[in-house]
Amino acid sequence: MAQLYQVVRLYVNYFQPSFKLRDRIREGSKVRRIYFAPSTPCDRLLAHPAVDEKVKEALRAERDRLDPLALLHRIRQGQSALAALSSGVPTPGPDRQCLDEFLAALPQLWRTGEVRPTHRRTHTKPHYWRTREDPFCEVWAELLLWLQDEPDCTAKSLFLRLNQQYPGRFAPGQLRTLQRRVSEWRLMMARKLVFGAKEEATDVQPIGVTPPA
Repeated sequence: MAQLYQVVRLYVNYFQPSFKLRDRIREGSKVRRIYFAPSTPCDRLLAHPAVDEKVKEALRAERDRLDPLALLHRIRQGQSALAALSSGVPTPGPDRQCLDEFLAALPQLWRTGEVRPTHRRTHTKPHYWRTREDPFCEVWAELLLWLQDEPDCTAKSLFLRLNQQYPGRFAPGQLRTLQRRVSEWRLMMARKLVFGAKEEATDVQPIGVTPPA
């Protein structure tokens, strides 16, 4: 294990770039993350102004002596040795042909590899459940009365009216929630008008046609 970690440390620190978080920006209920360009830990030390120049020269010299392909081969040998110890079956370890096959498949490994933490996961099911309590639940009946009196009013005007009537109760970021609620209400009312008119039309019998007994 110690030999494997020693080789992995060299490969990761000198040849494996990674993302580092630079900033988080909150936009309403969403958080947008901004990352630095991917780079290796060695490159970050070389670019840091607080690191002494002698240390940077030693890092460059050690990086120039290392061969990433040889490190990968040693890593696979260590993994094979650990697998043999756990299973009790002796194995000669990966040969040169196995290493060549692994290197040839490297350009396509990202398609089936592990998803990084920075990647977004897509939901397989539609998100229909509520993740937080509805802030307009207690005043929704009052909002419906306002909408019935003024169907063309905007959600922003309703929100300003709520703030006048209930000062300090609603945060500015909750305006988007009210806009979604009002849009859903108008869509539901439009569907009722359309489908209600269709149902009434189907109930009307043509002149001269006697309805079945």
